[in-house]
Amino acid sequence: MSKATIPEIHKAATMAVIVVTGGGAQAVADLLAVPGASRTVLEALVPYSDTSLTEFLGASPAQAVSIETAAALAQAAYRRATTLREHDAVPVIGLACTATLVTDRPKKGDHRAHIGLSTKEWTRVYSLTLRKGARDRQAEERLVSDLLLRICAEGCGVRPEGSLPLLPNEHVAIDER
Repeated sequence: MSKATIPEIHKAATMAVIVVTGGGAQAVADLLAVPGASRTVLEALVPYSDTSLTEFLGASPAQAVSIETAAALAQAAYRRATTLREHDAVPVIGLACTATLVTDRPKKGDHRAHIGLSTKEWTRVYSLTLRKGARDRQAEERLVSDLLLRICAEGCGVRPEGSLPLLPNEHVAIDER
């Protein structure tokens, strides 16, 4: 993702609450590292443990890394954003990422990320399944964070520059709720 997109996000009128459950955390750091972040980020949360995730959602999710959980997190983030904004006229979004990426132990399932974007009118979840074994943890994190930043830009009405470095058979699927 082009770093030129982040200042454009900060220039937009939209503010966000961002929730990441581990994967995607670099996107939060990227947003905060660019001057003007206080015009975009109302709050950033990392409910990393099962207990923290359950507390944030108000119930234990059936599966931590799923379309349903990403949608629920984004909707909860949107509701939180509506309480944190200074004026009702300020547009807000809820943005959430739940992912399972390379770790220090073997994984049976796919490496994947589900990123939810919630507005007053709708919720979308963007899902990416990564080619297992093709990237190290840092590269998977960078790709998921870049996708999260692209979706943040979309939610703020900004057209992101550049494209994601997806490998053959990798694509982003969108689920509208």
